[in-house]
Amino acid sequence: MPELPEVETVRRGLLPILEGATIEAVTLSRPDLRFPLPDRFAERLAGRRIESLSRRAKYLIADIDGGEVLAMHLGMSGSFRIEREAGSSQPGAFVHPRGIARLHDHVLFDVVDPDGTPATVIFNDPRRFGYMTLFARAELSTHPHFRGLGIEPTGNALSGEALAPLFAGRAAPLKAVLLDQRIIAGLGNIYVCEALWRARLSPRRAAGTLVKRDGAPTRRLADLAIHIRETIADAIAAGGSSLRDYRQADGSLGYFQHSFAVYDREDEPCRHETCRGIVKRIVQSGRSTFFCPVCQR
Repeated sequence: MPELPEVETVRRGLLPILEGATIEAVTLSRPDLRFPLPDRFAERLAGRRIESLSRRAKYLIADIDGGEVLAMHLGMSGSFRIEREAGSSQPGAFVHPRGIARLHDHVLFDVVDPDGTPATVIFNDPRRFGYMTLFARAELSTHPHFRGLGIEPTGNALSGEALAPLFAGRAAPLKAVLLDQRIIAGLGNIYVCEALWRARLSPRRAAGTLVKRDGAPTRRLADLAIHIRETIADAIAAGGSSLRDYRQADGSLGYFQHSFAVYDREDEPCRHETCRGIVKRIVQSGRSTFFCPVCQR
């Protein structure tokens, strides 16, 4: 499943085509993806203008004129393909090529971009774990898919001060708390491992130990917030991790994976210059965790 930087890379690839575009028609190959598509989905979108294309956690959000939003989730194998007279492209950062078999083209958006050029944006999803929904913009914060989401890890809202009350008293391992989408939205396994390594914090450490008795954040919690933001920003700039299924808009791969310090580097030397530790792999909540047991405390 793509992590937040991969979804952001997809959004940036779609932005020049979809933002400001008019949806001429929507064609569906089936009535459902992971969940049933909304009633009259194609009819409600036809003729509408996409005012903006943003992201919340791992969701793409298209604001539609008239006060509705089209929310889209890639699931495990979903991807978008853009077809124009000049050729086709697949925004995103995918190492193993995403599906292009037309039998898995489930939703086709025929659009006219802001320059008046027609294009077709196709959602392809072999496993059908992706989904789309359409609802009033005013309901975004209370919608079941969004109401429990935590802080975005891409801006100054993520800080030690913001995390302290969420970490206070928590005996759960730091790795598990950081993966809780109710605390930080969109943060996934790969980048938690990388951020914890940068912060030199053990994934097994109790989250509450990073909060002072008076409820204030410790220096290490403040530093962790900074390292999370920097890790995500670096991955977005590189086009995502390209770890498994996740190509950029021009079809080239992202290269953040070549900068992994610990993820998938079991038994390799720690990359902190002053550390002689060896990267270790453990399993936490059914997921692989990679860390240096010497410098991450």
